Amino acid sequence: MTGHDPHNFVSSLSSKLATRSRHVCFFLGAGVGRSCGLPDVDGLQDIVSNSLDQGARTLLDHQLQDHNLEGALSRIRRIANLISGEETVDGLTADTARKLDRSICQQIARALNIDVENNDPVICLAAWLARASYHLPVELFTVNYDLLLEGALETMRVPYFDGFIGALNATFHTDLVEALPGSSAETLPSFFVRLWKLHGSLNWVWNEDGQVVRIGRPAPTDFPAAIYPSDTKYDDSRRVPFLVLQDRFRRALNQPETLVLICGYSFSDDHLNEMIFDAATRRERSEFLAFLYSDIPNALAERARITPNLQVVSRKEAIIGGVRANWKEPEDPLPDIWFDGRCQLPDFTVLARYLARSTRHVHDRDNALRALLEQAMGQGNGRGQEDADA
Repeated sequence: MTGHDPHNFVSSLSSKLATRSRHVCFFLGAGVGRSCGLPDVDGLQDIVSNSLDQGARTLLDHQLQDHNLEGALSRIRRIANLISGEETVDGLTADTARKLDRSICQQIARALNIDVENNDPVICLAAWLARASYHLPVELFTVNYDLLLEGALETMRVPYFDGFIGALNATFHTDLVEALPGSSAETLPSFFVRLWKLHGSLNWVWNEDGQVVRIGRPAPTDFPAAIYPSDTKYDDSRRVPFLVLQDRFRRALNQPETLVLICGYSFSDDHLNEMIFDAATRRERSEFLAFLYSDIPNALAERARITPNLQVVSRKEAIIGGVRANWKEPEDPLPDIWFDGRCQLPDFTVLARYLARSTRHVHDRDNALRALLEQAMGQGNGRGQEDADA
């Protein structure tokens, strides 16, 4: 079978990104943080488990037998909401389940609230966003809790809106989040990047009224951050940020002629997967590009086979137009994109660098970016993240 041509793919990607009338969205997973030195899901799970005292670790390990960390956290919260008094499930009472939930969230926050040694990938993405001039605002959706994106956007002086207004105890404004780009209800300018954190953030906390607010720093170590929403029945006030943002994700994906770039996401969340697959099926003129550092999951491959506008790009192969094939060795390898017989774009470090180089105009404030790119190119090809999508 004839392989896919990396030159054609990169040229097509450049053309899509150059169309200023497109609605452009990014969906960013744990691989983005991994490219900057933060732990991925498996690494975070190990850190959290090893940080708990022996009793809490035993209770968590029991939940981890059939679930990953987020699945275990969801089950612990279900137990806390379904039983009372001295009733027990899996050795947990309602009280011990809530305490374990609190301890897990505190350890997650500690593990992710660190100074990364290399934030070049997110800086490159922010540099591209600083010079993106689309008619509609670029939307960044992420399931990550860390503050890498906020830091990069502020470093490159990119104005952004995350659903909250304020500095010290910012409140969530549902009406501004629900206004879709281009609609009459949209009041924020299009050059404001939209940053939507679907699973919460290290600087989100519950206030005394049970509302989620964004504070001007990561949550204190003795106070749990509002991360990873439970799928149990909170009262309406506690569900607001998470439900509103998930609805924003669904509606953004269904905007006509949307270009969605999916990076660092392993397609392990069935609920989010279904929203992506459903939008790709309904919106034939939209395009969904999934960049996977590791192997292509079977469920994604099967869906891409029957959904031509859902393209999947891994280092060894791709599914383009419903056709699954290996990459064809280019006669003239693309600098920094083709190395060691593989396409390197699924490495978020390489993809972000490609985006940063793709803009034509360079301003005075981009001296830092220019130095960053020169340093990155000088390090040689082939240096990428480890398996970020695990």
